[in-house]
Amino acid sequence: MSTARRVGFAPVVDERTCVLILGSLPGDASLSAGQYYAHPRNAFWRLMEALLGAPLAALPYPARLEALLAHGVGLWDVIASAERRGSLDAAIRNPEAADLIDLTARLPALHAVAFNGGTAARAGRRILEGATTAALLDLPSSSPAHARPFEKKLAQWSTLSPYLAAGRT
Repeated sequence: MSTARRVGFAPVVDERTCVLILGSLPGDASLSAGQYYAHPRNAFWRLMEALLGAPLAALPYPARLEALLAHGVGLWDVIASAERRGSLDAAIRNPEAADLIDLTARLPALHAVAFNGGTAARAGRRILEGATTAALLDLPSSSPAHARPFEKKLAQWSTLSPYLAAGRT
């Protein structure tokens, strides 16, 4: 695939969002499908299923998003657009940052912002540190490019649990 400019998706949030999960920029499989975390080997939906105790992976995509929102989870990316050949974060060039400050300011129930992977954490922290009272949490990437056993990823992603529980009370 060429080094074309890739444009991410709109945020998936509402007034219930207490945990905002930020990726870097959707990969080619996700962009082609028009869905967050569409690569079949990406562990995101399995991780959220385990954390929320809700069967997400088998649901149609719109129902997955609604289930996340119902549990207080929102999605977006730290990069609004960038030039990139392929799907690897290391290939991102000339990124344009997403307006994270505006978005987080409009989420009244927000308790935590979780960064899905190192690229998202580095870029997102530069933008949000000192600009939000929400906890900033670095998580290992759910991407198959970040080779790590599912159980180890889940153990680290479990740091979201107290924030998810807070959103349900």
